[in-house]
Amino acid sequence: MKNTFLIFSFLLAFLSCQTTNEWNAYNETSEILENKKHPIDRMQFKLIQSKYNDKNAWLKPFEKELKNFTELNYTNLKEIIIEKDIPTIQKFIISGELTYEELTLFYLYRIKKIEFNKDLYLNSIISLNPDILNQAREKDKKKPKSIYSLYGIPILLKDNINYKGISTTAGSVALIDNNAEDAYVVKKLKENGAIILGKTNLSEWAYYFCNNCPLGYSAIGGQTLNPYGRKKFESGGSSSGSGVAISSNFSSVALGSETSGSILSPASLNSIVGLKPTIGLVSRTGIVPISNTLDTSGPMTKNVIDNIIVFNAITGFDKDDSFSVSKNKIEMETVLNSTLKNKRFGVFKNLLDEPLYAEAIEQIKKEGGLIFEFTPPEINYNGFRKILDVDMKKDLPKYLNKYSKNSIKNIKEIIDFNIEDSLKRAPYGQGIFKSIALNNTTDLEISEIKSRIKLEGKRYFDEAINKYDLDAVLSINNYHASYAAGAYYPCLTVPMGYRESGVPSNLTFIGPSYSEEKLYQLGYAFEKETNKRVSPFN
Repeated sequence: MKNTFLIFSFLLAFLSCQTTNEWNAYNETSEILENKKHPIDRMQFKLIQSKYNDKNAWLKPFEKELKNFTELNYTNLKEIIIEKDIPTIQKFIISGELTYEELTLFYLYRIKKIEFNKDLYLNSIISLNPDILNQAREKDKKKPKSIYSLYGIPILLKDNINYKGISTTAGSVALIDNNAEDAYVVKKLKENGAIILGKTNLSEWAYYFCNNCPLGYSAIGGQTLNPYGRKKFESGGSSSGSGVAISSNFSSVALGSETSGSILSPASLNSIVGLKPTIGLVSRTGIVPISNTLDTSGPMTKNVIDNIIVFNAITGFDKDDSFSVSKNKIEMETVLNSTLKNKRFGVFKNLLDEPLYAEAIEQIKKEGGLIFEFTPPEINYNGFRKILDVDMKKDLPKYLNKYSKNSIKNIKEIIDFNIEDSLKRAPYGQGIFKSIALNNTTDLEISEIKSRIKLEGKRYFDEAINKYDLDAVLSINNYHASYAAGAYYPCLTVPMGYRESGVPSNLTFIGPSYSEEKLYQLGYAFEKETNKRVSPFN
């Protein structure tokens, strides 16, 4: 009997580590009721699972390959893939210890292993590229020319970025069949040899849709959950799925998008590196918009070096983007040799009681960095939201008319479509969309607001930057994202540790327009000295 029990225990343990064969929707009523006790109102979910996304359909194209890819294969590859940067992965490819097909299969298997497990799933993925394994095999015919190359590397895209062959939904049922031409950034990724693994969940319409709704919720993708605390910690928004998926090692790197905080927030809350670039360095053509004035795409990665590799790949002049500019690529050697010594940092006096921020500053001092405390000036930022309202009312119809083949072409028509089945399509309401539809701000008014916001945003940082000749201003997470957005100032956010509750927190480097290379130098030097990121999963 004892031996029989031991054999049964062994089999149970063995079976428990296998991936689930398929996803079965379950009754989540008890989970919803439990989350009603959450102290944060917008964490009191109404839905967790998607009513529209068939997870099982994602993996059908890879059924045979995944059946032959065993848990032993997965375990053997973990050591050379999990938490490894692109240069390390490319070294394994060059040496023959790894192939791009194996790398891609590993990620597909890991997505299945976690996203198909009722107790672990995160709803970070919306769709997968059905041709990804064929594309990986094609890449295996050659080796990368440099270890700092995106060649053969699987990348995830936030699902407001067009990729021909997969619907671009922005999380909305209204765009469930929107199969549009590649965005400019996707063309740049392909030019650099990258392959697109799939699309990530997001806050629907990039979190400019409903009032006080949960970060990371969309009708198509369901509720994105934070791997450091499922249903306990917020996932960040709006590039929620990109942040969660990269932190969980579902892919090497991802693209997010930001208008004000939408890369910085999920990067910070998932302990990864995110860059919000200067407006114009990364094209917005083929990305579902909020605001042509403030939108940008940017890389989300587990480390600074990977972030630079992606950023260098996606920058470039786009004749179809009126803000587009062309700048020199980031010099990798310059970044690799950077230090914090004698670099000058501005720190917000009112943030010094934040333990992790104070600890990060002390570490920078220890490495020879110079710290200057300051209080930013009072500024007139009234009307910032009006920029988003007015731009989205104009810019979204332009996108829909150019790319979408269905009949829905403006905000009012999206509202009417969702009302037809609001419990499923818009369970948290459409408050922001309704206010946009009613907005009657004149062109003269919005022109004045845009000019003032840009000047005031710059003044918010420039008084300290000019007074102390700063290399960068240090913030926390997305605390000052709207000021940086208005000023067109880039932000790089890097893990700085975990609060007592366990929620991740990041140090955010902010500098003047086109100072990305300096921010990367400082961020890399900080990352190298602190190395604070800890993976949420083994």
